[in-house]
Amino acid sequence: MKRYNLLGLVTQIRYTLYGAAVIVACTACENFVDIPGPAAELPANVVYEDVATADAALAHIYSSLQSKALVTGSGSGMGILMGAYSDELISYSNYGLPEEKFFTNNLQANDATVASIWADSYNLVYASNAILEGTQASQTLQQDDKDRLQGEALFLRSYIYSYLVQLFGDIPYVTTTDYTVNMSLAKLPVAVIYSRLIDDLAAAEGLLGESYTGNGRVRPNKYTAAALLARVCLNAGEYELASEKASQVINNTALFSLSADLNEVFLIDSPGTIWQLMPAAANLNTLEGQNYIFSSGPPSTRALSQSLIDSFEPGDLRLVHWVGSVTEGGEQWYYPFKYKQSEPTEASLEYSVQLRLEEMYLVRAEARIRTGDLIGAKEDLNAIRERAGLDPTDADGTTSLLDAILQERRVELFSELGHRFFDLKRLGAANAVLSMQKPGWNEFDISLPLPERELRLNPNLLPQNTGY
Repeated sequence: MKRYNLLGLVTQIRYTLYGAAVIVACTACENFVDIPGPAAELPANVVYEDVATADAALAHIYSSLQSKALVTGSGSGMGILMGAYSDELISYSNYGLPEEKFFTNNLQANDATVASIWADSYNLVYASNAILEGTQASQTLQQDDKDRLQGEALFLRSYIYSYLVQLFGDIPYVTTTDYTVNMSLAKLPVAVIYSRLIDDLAAAEGLLGESYTGNGRVRPNKYTAAALLARVCLNAGEYELASEKASQVINNTALFSLSADLNEVFLIDSPGTIWQLMPAAANLNTLEGQNYIFSSGPPSTRALSQSLIDSFEPGDLRLVHWVGSVTEGGEQWYYPFKYKQSEPTEASLEYSVQLRLEEMYLVRAEARIRTGDLIGAKEDLNAIRERAGLDPTDADGTTSLLDAILQERRVELFSELGHRFFDLKRLGAANAVLSMQKPGWNEFDISLPLPERELRLNPNLLPQNTGY
């Protein structure tokens, strides 16, 4: 099957919460679809009359998530920032890297990195809304194309909001490109945000097809939406639906299966991958590999914490295959080695995995515990443990099984997308665990500060989060 490339092209969609402009400019490289025609700016009403240019608008969102925004594998993404914020990473930097203040729990309302997380995310929310409005109004797009484009845009908007609500708590839920509406939006309670996310993801699931578009599982299908819905429902306390949606993915053995070899889990063609983000060029690999792997000590940026290393049980193959180390002068440092490539290769070998099957087993296990199915929960937990070379869990009872889930998620999902912090927060363990690990930890640190600039521009976002 043809791999789609958009060479010599980028879609830039610029937005602030208080004013908007849509500019489609063909100037750089993104790898999702072929776009014909010369490099030129297109009026917004033209973008959504043609499926290729509408796909370019979507490509901008995927590319931004991979390269710079929210879940990027760079130092400004969730993996590094929230890994340093929790107990996964040790920051060795003293030259102004974004994670330094996250590591020391010294965030203020005027922090530039927090402001960027907010602004970059809402930029992409706006871009998603522009696609939803533009494709809905289009008189020329075929209905199948409209459905797919709208399904992807709804999924992407939901993916972004699913992080924002965990990071900040109450937030605005922007669903229009009308700046006269957006400039005065108030925050909605977390419970309302989750309710809207559940509705939007159910709609996305209904719009998306069962097959992936193109190669590499880089464009979501209905099972991608179901997987994110399972995650969102778990966070929202909708355990029956979380279990149902996780099962929907797990039971599709024609598309998904657990890789027996741990070294294959993060390869480009892993059967456990539900959705991943493509690098900017065909010979590049992940930003995670570039930013986590180091070859000499002491590390100049970051390394895995000793508490994480000590949390692996004897015989856990994940410690062998997913953790690298450097030893110098009698000292040893560790780094995430899930992604093995830190340099370009002849062809890309690894993409940035956002959703994978293993998480669905752990989502369903936790949801089953909450609904009283302890036997089913143990089966799911053991499927992950046995693949890692471990004996079945000896946990028994609701409390011990929830503890076992938290532990299993720690060693399965470490260094991925901030899972550890969000798990501690969801299970009510953040203060107890992180106060022991982080000398600067305060109880209010379970939420980031709302950016000071946003509060000045829109007083309806007040009050500021507690403690800031």
